[in-house]
Amino acid sequence: MQNVMDLVREDVRESVKKAVYSLRARDEINLDEINEVPLEIPKDSSFGDFATTLALQLAKSVKQNPRALAEKIVNEIMSSHESKYIESASVAGPGFINFKLSNRWLVQTIEMARQFKGNYGTTDFGKGQKVLVEFVSANPTGPLNVVNARAAAVGDTLVRILKATGYKAASEFYVNDAGNQVDIMGNSVLARYRQITQPEYHFPENGYLGDYVKDIAKKAYKEDRDVIDKLSEEEQRMFFKEYALSTIKNWQRQSLSDYGVSFDRWFSERELRASGAVEKLIDDMKADGHVFEAEDAVWFRSTTFGDDKDRVLIKNDGTYTYVAPDLAYHKNKLERGFEKLIDILGPDHHGYQGRMQAGISSFGYPEGTLEVILLQFVTLMQDGQPVKMSKRAGEFITMEELLEDVPRDAARYFFIMRNTSSHLDFDINLAKATTMDNPVWYIQYAHARACSILRQAEASQIDQAEWKNPDLSLLTNDAETRLIKKMATYSDELIQASIQRSPSHMARYAYDLAGEFHSFYNECRVVGLDLRELTMARLALIQAAKIVLSNVLNVIGVAAPERM
Repeated sequence: MQNVMDLVREDVRESVKKAVYSLRARDEINLDEINEVPLEIPKDSSFGDFATTLALQLAKSVKQNPRALAEKIVNEIMSSHESKYIESASVAGPGFINFKLSNRWLVQTIEMARQFKGNYGTTDFGKGQKVLVEFVSANPTGPLNVVNARAAAVGDTLVRILKATGYKAASEFYVNDAGNQVDIMGNSVLARYRQITQPEYHFPENGYLGDYVKDIAKKAYKEDRDVIDKLSEEEQRMFFKEYALSTIKNWQRQSLSDYGVSFDRWFSERELRASGAVEKLIDDMKADGHVFEAEDAVWFRSTTFGDDKDRVLIKNDGTYTYVAPDLAYHKNKLERGFEKLIDILGPDHHGYQGRMQAGISSFGYPEGTLEVILLQFVTLMQDGQPVKMSKRAGEFITMEELLEDVPRDAARYFFIMRNTSSHLDFDINLAKATTMDNPVWYIQYAHARACSILRQAEASQIDQAEWKNPDLSLLTNDAETRLIKKMATYSDELIQASIQRSPSHMARYAYDLAGEFHSFYNECRVVGLDLRELTMARLALIQAAKIVLSNVLNVIGVAAPERM
């Protein structure tokens, strides 16, 4: 979807190029073609709406003073009067060129938001590149914890951002259902089942603790006791392994669904192994000369592809290390046609990217095919103190417990509002607050306010037809202009968030946009204003702002309430 900022940048760049080429045609400067005209938005709005450093970049090659060159370019632009958007241009400092734009682009921002509604701001920046984002991928051995909750919010928001910017993005949860931990979980539930009638029954030393294990055992006792008690001990072990696995997977799915997160695919490690993919991987790597044997083990020669050390694939007891199935899984992703892989992992996965990228390079794919985002830890804070104890899990706070205490929207926003590389202190009291101090409440209230004003207009019997095509040039108040400019940058913010793989970028934008709307609300009366034409223009602005607020809230996975 083309956006206003793209139109403006194209116009300004073309105006600058034409000015430079006109100077060249008159032999005032000597240069070849211009590849790119750099444009940026000044941090200080008093300098204008856009600025370029082109004169500084060209000065040396054309052997002219940069400020003098900048003045020539400015004079040429202003004398031609060809730009649709440039109202004035000026030279600052050693040769910066600042542009002040006419209100035409502000008018178009409102018009485009109202026209494209939910599609406003979306772009084809990603050119349809197929991207697979894997996140959460928690072991099926217990409830999801708060780090999983952070990963779910970050991953889901990133997928939304990528889709909005033209990528064919998909989400995936990798179920580690083939490891030893699944056996331990089954034995833990079996022990708790036996303890229902035999309290002295031995619980395994490496077993999983927490009341959730007892809950699973009690559920099995209530629903399937007659069947279980007829099974042999080995059959009971197999039963509880599968029963616990199924129960926990369903818990995880439900918890994520309640959190507003769904996956395009849940990928089973067990099915991957059963398909023979791991064996085929190693056979192919042997054929390509990428493995060797040493110390009765099979090694991947990963240092050949940039890893810091070679990696064991098959241990001396004949079992696979986790590297082998992980490589087979990533090869499977690529064979499904994904061009970019993004893995969102916990903070204990340093070095993971090196060994996985080495494997991917050995498959013949370019460096950078895999990106790894490492999420840092989360500390839950309440009344200024860390919250450590869990009712169900014992050792950690579950995602379910958090969502029983904190609204879903607040949880999602708080988990994405800090950079993924930063430790997150999650303030429970603030997340529950229904005041302007709570950032997600602050943003949602802006949307609700917009809806309220539009309802007031309807109650005042203002016909929507009256503000269908209002005179938007009347919107000259500073608060109005700031709001529109912030709305105009929505597409740019989305693109930056996709480039940086940064959901926090959109969280900050949502907060800033809400701030501009609240400022507008406080400074500019709408309903009941004596100047009817200005009222109509402001209602159109509010409708457009409501659309942009709704769009950004949808991107970060937070509801856009109409009443609060």
